[in-house]
Amino acid sequence: MALDILHNRGEGCFEASLDDTRCALEYTLAEGGMAITRILVPASHAERAVLDELMHTALDYARARRWKVVSLDSAAEAWLEGHPEYADLQV
Repeated sequence: MALDILHNRGEGCFEASLDDTRCALEYTLAEGGMAITRILVPASHAERAVLDELMHTALDYARARRWKVVSLDSAAEAWLEGHPEYADLQV
């Protein structure tokens, strides 16, 4: 599934609307990096790979800017553990 993910820089999030429901990855920026602070994906959307697409989008964005990433959200942390291709970004 390809979601239309928008980067809302002013709000510090990557977001998508799915079935009239807002799904988002929220973050803050610090010097040289991104902290993923919260993932908002309803359980009813878990099987639809929304988290995967939000994480890939955010991490690819961070990689393009040579930022390091820290996760402050348990869902994002668990996702990162299963995706060693992003290990180089983690603090």
